[in-house]
Amino acid sequence: MPRVVDHDERRRQIAEALLVVAARDGHENVSSRAVAKELGVATGSLWHYFDGFDDVIRAAAAEVTRRTDERIAAATAGLRGLARLEALMNEVLPVDERTRTEAHVVVGFWGRLATLAPAPDAGAPTLATWQGGIREALDEAVTDGELRPETPTDAVMALLRSVTYGQQVVEVTEPQDAAAHVAVLRSILAPWRA
Repeated sequence: MPRVVDHDERRRQIAEALLVVAARDGHENVSSRAVAKELGVATGSLWHYFDGFDDVIRAAAAEVTRRTDERIAAATAGLRGLARLEALMNEVLPVDERTRTEAHVVVGFWGRLATLAPAPDAGAPTLATWQGGIREALDEAVTDGELRPETPTDAVMALLRSVTYGQQVVEVTEPQDAAAHVAVLRSILAPWRA
């Protein structure tokens, strides 16, 4: 009887292998051959699950999104307002070994993803999740009196979203300690604290 392979799980394993290679060896060494070697399979076997290497890169970017979303959900469970916001931001800012490594991987992907033909779901899940979580946390902080009622939540949300990406670039180009990344977050909120 032929072995049954979970197609989605195998795609995820291939995407995870690409992330391992990128984190360990750098983006310049990411190739279909390196990914296949990491998995211990023939390069051709990758193409049973993907139409090309661009699709593997998209899947790896989606895997980073999925992992981050899981961490955000776990870290923010039961929290409100500024505590929720800080927990969310700590999962995307490069403040520990995992998020620092992820910043290097993610920033390396951006250039490659920008050159690929657009995909219907490229990046959308991350954007929606983070924006929605940031907005809800800011609204809760205003409602709970942690932030002033006149806080321009739309503008603060846009700035915080930009900061998450910007601090990842800073970490890659000029590594800083966690306190420096968190200080940027706190300085953005400082004028609006009640």
